[in-house]
Amino acid sequence: MKNYIPNFLTCCNAFIGAIAVVCAFKGFYENAALLILCAAIFDFFDGFAARLLHVKSAIGMDLDSLADVISFGMAPAAILFIWMELSFSNLPPEMKFFPLSLLPYLAFIIVPFSAYRLAKFNNDERQQQEFYGLATPANAFFIAFIPFAANNLPVFDNFWVLLGLSIIFSLLLICELPMFSLKFANYSFKKNWIRYFFLFLSAILLVAFQLAAFPIIILLYIVISLIQFGLTKILHQ
Repeated sequence: MKNYIPNFLTCCNAFIGAIAVVCAFKGFYENAALLILCAAIFDFFDGFAARLLHVKSAIGMDLDSLADVISFGMAPAAILFIWMELSFSNLPPEMKFFPLSLLPYLAFIIVPFSAYRLAKFNNDERQQQEFYGLATPANAFFIAFIPFAANNLPVFDNFWVLLGLSIIFSLLLICELPMFSLKFANYSFKKNWIRYFFLFLSAILLVAFQLAAFPIIILLYIVISLIQFGLTKILHQ
């Protein structure tokens, strides 16, 4: 029986992600973003349950990736598509012509890039303690909560900015940039100071901006990873 518990939690992740997609297409993008957050909780607990119950299977890993494509690939892409269509409608009338009217559909390049990222992760033994490329949940959090952040940062309401972000973040998913993981092998401050520093700043941002903080937090995560990567290269030269 215990073998089915992690897979059940993974299926909950996929189910919630599918509902998030429907909510996004109906224009309830804020509800869709919250559902992606719920899916991420199930995504965390399926792995936690698997480790706690000492059950691991190839089916469980594949199922987890398939669920993540829905919740962290298709669902945020659907939110971004709707948001880009709204932003496109604010462009001057002379710019709303074919083929420019098809540009919002570029939001969906997030889906194949997320799928490739997940397949790469499953077959890359380097990514046990750190990531190479942006993890799909982190990418989903950035994309899904852009509508919340747009209230404080109007730049997230600009169609061309959104178009650029859809391309940049899709490439970040599959790039070879090392990014620190939030997995703690131990709780030593010396060995985990970057994780503690990031979590401390994230907590401050969440208190200050609530749900609008997620895109800022993910940008912070990328910047810290870039700094860490640069310092590591300098120290090893």
